[in-house]
Amino acid sequence: MIRTAALALALAFSPVLAPESRSASPDAFAQLVADYEAFLDERDLNARARRGDLEAAARWPDAGFEAVESWDAAMADFYARLAEIDASALTGTDVASHAVLSYTLRTAVELPRARTAMTPFTNDSGFHTSPDFAAMGARVRTVEEAEAWIARIRALPGFFAQHRAWMERGMQTGFTQPREILDGVADQIEAQITPAADSALMMPIDALPSSLPGAERARLREEALEAIETAALPALRALHDFFVSTYIPNARETLGARDLPDGEDFYPALVRQHTTLDLTPEDIHQTGLEEVERIRAEMETVIADTGFEGSFAEFLEYLRTDPKFYAQSEMELMMRAAWLSKQADDQMPAFFNRLPRLPYGVRPVPAAIAPNYTTGRYWSGDPETGRAGGYMVNTYRLDQRPLYELPALTLHEAVPGHHHQIALAQEIEGLPDFRRRGYITAFGEGWGLYSEYLGLDMGFYQDPYENFGRLTFEMWRACRLVVDTGIHWFGWTREQAEACFLENSALAPLNITNEVSRYISWPGQALAYKTGEILIRRLRAQGEAELGEAFDLAAFHDALLEEGAVPLDYLEARMEAWLAEQGG
Repeated sequence: MIRTAALALALAFSPVLAPESRSASPDAFAQLVADYEAFLDERDLNARARRGDLEAAARWPDAGFEAVESWDAAMADFYARLAEIDASALTGTDVASHAVLSYTLRTAVELPRARTAMTPFTNDSGFHTSPDFAAMGARVRTVEEAEAWIARIRALPGFFAQHRAWMERGMQTGFTQPREILDGVADQIEAQITPAADSALMMPIDALPSSLPGAERARLREEALEAIETAALPALRALHDFFVSTYIPNARETLGARDLPDGEDFYPALVRQHTTLDLTPEDIHQTGLEEVERIRAEMETVIADTGFEGSFAEFLEYLRTDPKFYAQSEMELMMRAAWLSKQADDQMPAFFNRLPRLPYGVRPVPAAIAPNYTTGRYWSGDPETGRAGGYMVNTYRLDQRPLYELPALTLHEAVPGHHHQIALAQEIEGLPDFRRRGYITAFGEGWGLYSEYLGLDMGFYQDPYENFGRLTFEMWRACRLVVDTGIHWFGWTREQAEACFLENSALAPLNITNEVSRYISWPGQALAYKTGEILIRRLRAQGEAELGEAFDLAAFHDALLEEGAVPLDYLEARMEAWLAEQGG
């Protein structure tokens, strides 16, 4: 952050109040941050468990009515306190912290948990899968930690019951997920109902260190199996029965968030949350249409480069059906993803001056969630517990996972995409934890999509088909702008939404089905990717035009990421100031 821009940035991103009402000192902001961090830390059971708090390690987050209402009240209080801060008096890292906190608290007030808690899941994950994810990330090394994990398994019925109570409130008020996506969720829950020994919840116990006495390990294993048999599995069976017999029959038939209670205000608030900007659904829809047209023209050029003779639709059919574009085994797909990851690693020092210490692995998406899961995703690591980041590759239905898309997917999910950006943010010194660990979708996903574009500079796409795969991924995100607003604001059907992808991209049909289910169940999130990428590419083009040969791409990337995830309006102002300084 350059000092000459600090004052302007602080003023630009402070809450809107009359000047005389913003009088609190920088010390008041420091106290606000300290109180906010203490509030979050008290409720961050994982952070407390890492510090050895066995009581926290034995519990699930409190999702009861009283806890959620207390959370919402606290967020409103923090936001009111922030409004009293004189942002123009802030300096250094406090300027960005103020922008991030202002965005975060405004979102928390506009979208209180008491509303969003009524739909505590999407088509591919949610409260029902969080125990499995917790098991995958748990590092149990002592007898006491293992006993805490077993206590946590026994606490699962209460955890599920709290979320079920919110879903029942949603049914009473008409605030449910659409019926359209629920069969797949029920199937996910059913897939978790396995013999106790095969349950993901056994992973921390199965991984106990061999240094523990054998008798203790055997005892702990028996207790864990008993906890799964008597607590976890009955809770999962009851949850599945509730989904099938009660929730699905009472879920709404409509798809769009606009059709929910207060939907006219709810969806625009989601748009602001996920883009970080005051954009309207109409604005975003139009941008999406323009991007679809631009990318489609580039695709036609690339098709000509392949020498293919036929229509656009025939080329897509060729890509979707020719076996040469698909791996013949799960291992082949994983090996190709791993090889591409190492090629990307090899290029990183040429495009970045700062690299994170934390490594990442290439892993398959767990089988229980793979059928409804995206084609790939990044799971954050944790340098404090020694857990690497994870580039997750979906190996379900290999005929739906084309190899020509894998280079773009790798750049987005691993490096220079999510792993690089998130691991760097985790290592930034001198920042409050809410900055280092926070994730702002428009920034993070905008960076991930820009990373696919950066593959052109890296020479990553080896032939026109892989470049078409990159454009397919870009078209995918452009269609998201059209489809998310189409479904949730303009009343589109699933068929209308899927048509944008089927007609303009080479995405596999299963991927398209799962993706549209994701957009239906997670309104607004899909708007972040293109919104962020458009800004980053515009800032880079501005720097190249203004600085010419003096433009340093690696320095630009470092500057873009040096403060971690920030709202886009703040990022734009800060990077324009940085570019001005480079030219001075």
